[in-house]
Amino acid sequence: MYSVKLLLLVLPSIFLNSSSAAKLGVVQTEGGKVEGKSHRMGLFQTVEVFKGIPFADIPGKWEKPKPHPGWSGTLKATKYRDRCLQVTLLQKETHGSEDCLYLNIFIPHGRSVSSNLPVMIYLFGGAFLLGASNDVAYLGDSLYDGKEMADRGEVIVITVNYRVGTLGFLSTGDARLPGNYGLWDQHAAISWVHRNIKAFGGNPDNITIFGQSAGAASVSYQMLSPYSKGLFRRGISQCGVALSPWALQRNPMALTKKIARKVGCKTTNEDAMVECLKMSDPIGLTKAVPVCLPVSPPGPVLDLLELSPVVDGDFIPDEPSKLFHHAAQFDYLAGVNSMDGHLFAGVDVPSINKKQVNTTVEEVRSLLAGLTKEKGSAGVASAYSTYSSHWGSLPQQEVIKKTVADIETDFLFLVPTQIALQLHAANSSGARTFSYLYNMKTRIPGFPGWVEAEHAEELQYLFGHPFSMSIGYFPRHRDLSGYMIAYWTNFARTGDPNTGNNRVPASWPAFTKHHHPYLTINHKISKSSVSFDLRSEYVNYWTGTYSSLPSVTAHTSP
Repeated sequence: MYSVKLLLLVLPSIFLNSSSAAKLGVVQTEGGKVEGKSHRMGLFQTVEVFKGIPFADIPGKWEKPKPHPGWSGTLKATKYRDRCLQVTLLQKETHGSEDCLYLNIFIPHGRSVSSNLPVMIYLFGGAFLLGASNDVAYLGDSLYDGKEMADRGEVIVITVNYRVGTLGFLSTGDARLPGNYGLWDQHAAISWVHRNIKAFGGNPDNITIFGQSAGAASVSYQMLSPYSKGLFRRGISQCGVALSPWALQRNPMALTKKIARKVGCKTTNEDAMVECLKMSDPIGLTKAVPVCLPVSPPGPVLDLLELSPVVDGDFIPDEPSKLFHHAAQFDYLAGVNSMDGHLFAGVDVPSINKKQVNTTVEEVRSLLAGLTKEKGSAGVASAYSTYSSHWGSLPQQEVIKKTVADIETDFLFLVPTQIALQLHAANSSGARTFSYLYNMKTRIPGFPGWVEAEHAEELQYLFGHPFSMSIGYFPRHRDLSGYMIAYWTNFARTGDPNTGNNRVPASWPAFTKHHHPYLTINHKISKSSVSFDLRSEYVNYWTGTYSSLPSVTAHTSP
């Protein structure tokens, strides 16, 4: 009897010791030694987390990132570092630092230390203005905490910082301030991972980059840049691509002059203006971004999202649509949320979210006028006819309001993503392409009943929050989270979301040049979740009918 009791006492300690025994400990990187912290995930499972590893030196203002000089001793990589200097959400203050080029690594181990694992590098979203690798801490863990995804998907997850706002994307459109500093930061981080990840148990020849919104467009840009050849193998864009209308600055000098005036730099002599900007206070420059969200903006929110990448003739050598030959080598998975545009539509047409307030035909036409300025009145008439064709003679308010959300979803996210998928498939040299629509009903309280998947809502599931925080989630949410982690990490492992270490609920067919299937992602995925030609009527309208309308000159624009 005594021996049985002794065994019962000893066994838990054996399990605890063996479950925490597998860890890398001190890792030698090109800059020096680093040591992280292990977190127990299950009986024989741990995730070793390294926070705040520098992948580049403190960047000079509007300069490309430089190699980090290294450090002596062992860097205790147990705390997140500052985000890059940026405005706060209300845009009245700033937070963060210029010393911000750090990344975080999440490595799963079983009974023994992992080796040769697939690697997934996450690029955060935030309109190129906001965000961080450890953004939106929620009940202790960041939204982008990679432990659950790493553990359940058996992949290394990495989150990285990059410069945003004025310091990340201001440009004169020429060699004086070429722009794209945030993209260069991402490139530096991916390059660092490629050079160093083997020491952490990762496979440098099996790296996937993934991101959401501005991070998704950044993934797209990294794939289109000639500088990425051989650095990674796959990309995943969630709700954004380089072709999105908010993802490219068309007239960077105009914005730079606007910011120069705000910080007191005269704009009559451009060279003097640039020199003045270079001497200006970084905090003042960061707060000078002319983005504000009044109750009723004079035009669509889109017009306020001015800071973004540019065609610089270097990292982005040409119009993004002409660069898909550079992406031919990368497997690509991309999609949108069914109501990605609802957030923006609710600002542009506030009545859509008010039960007792009607949304008028005039409001719909006004929104279309703001989105289709380059085509003038013909664009408004054409788009209105297309989007109201299913209304009937007496449309219900819910139909009209949902149409407003659909217009912004199509224009800002869905149509550009479908074009990017088609271009990728058409240019592919053996790489695979996959398309999805995420439509899990919103969990955000207060929205009308017709609202489905809001912008960024998929992230909580992809990063496994229904598993790490059971409060507020139900079994259906854990089902969805498990499905997403399985598809995403299978894709990272093999280039095929159906094949890998995780079982999936339905086979997801590849998107090809002549065949356009997509998977509808929610908690009830089955064979019937595969459909074809996502919103093709509207994709064809924007790419065909609308684009063939003559553009109007600036002075005749409405």
